[in-house]
Amino acid sequence: MNSTVVRNLLVRGMLAGLVAGVLALLVAYFLGEPLVDKAIGFEESHAPAHEHEVELVSRSLQSTAGLATGVLVYGVAFGGIAALAYCFALGRVGRFGPRATALLLSGVALVAVYVVPFLKYPANPPAVGDPDTIGKRTTLYFLMMVLSVLLALAATLLGKRLAPRLGTWYATVAAVAAFALAVGLAYAFLPVVNEVPGDFPATVLWRFRISALAMQTTLWAGFGLVFGELAQRLLHPTPKAVPVSAGTVPG
Repeated sequence: MNSTVVRNLLVRGMLAGLVAGVLALLVAYFLGEPLVDKAIGFEESHAPAHEHEVELVSRSLQSTAGLATGVLVYGVAFGGIAALAYCFALGRVGRFGPRATALLLSGVALVAVYVVPFLKYPANPPAVGDPDTIGKRTTLYFLMMVLSVLLALAATLLGKRLAPRLGTWYATVAAVAAFALAVGLAYAFLPVVNEVPGDFPATVLWRFRISALAMQTTLWAGFGLVFGELAQRLLHPTPKAVPVSAGTVPG
């Protein structure tokens, strides 16, 4: 794959990431933000009466322009990174076309980058978690994410090694099983973080985590669909019909 094609795919990846970011923004705004407001209300109701922190950025600005800026910038950035990964993966993960490769890559990335760390260290709304442990919690989350990505790469290589002997189906099953086993061991050895207050509304916590998962699923699925279509048109353009000249009889 030459540098011109890589550059064109990178631009299309960033564009697809922007479109996916818009879709994820809608999910975050309509599903996640109302739950954030409820969590903030819980936090304020339990704060000492004499504590009144100065609000540097208004809540309305955080939930609109701030949210949009964060999600869209993230979408463009992850779209560019995913496009570069796509350039490497295309043709190396099986006999898949551009669209199928984009969807496969998005699905695997969603599981490895987000779902696996999420199941161990799920997202929490405001008022959940001790501010003094935020560094530890962030480190553990990113450690789990890095482990998950490395294990996914190892499982992919294992599947390719086993394919000639076991066949594609059984090699894939063996690779997925090895990945699940390794992730389970990581879950068992990494420390548990549970700082949810006992009186925090369980429904709010559950719905917030579901909305966070829905946002990421929308982001990755939207990227896979949009980028797959753009990559398909770039790599396998549809031949243009040749117009028939006047007076010419097709034969």
